[in-house]
Amino acid sequence: MKYRKRPVVIDAVQWHDNNLDEIKAFACDAVGEVYNGGTNLIVHTLEGAMVASVNDFIIRGVNGEFYPCKPYIFEKTYEPIGAEEE
Repeated sequence: MKYRKRPVVIDAVQWHDNNLDEIKAFACDAVGEVYNGGTNLIVHTLEGAMVASVNDFIIRGVNGEFYPCKPYIFEKTYEPIGAEEE
């Protein structure tokens, strides 16, 4: 059987090496330590701690949870919406 992902609007911020403060403000307590020379970040998810790398997106899910997403997966799954859809 095949399934289609339901259309859902999410908030996300892409992590670059110069916007850690923006990520921390967005994800609050879900952001853990930065390590590996500043290229990895711990994100506390519902499934436990996950590692985000520079350029990954940090997504706020439909229940307020946070998780990292690789850019190539994000681009296949999500698209920007217009202000009228927010």
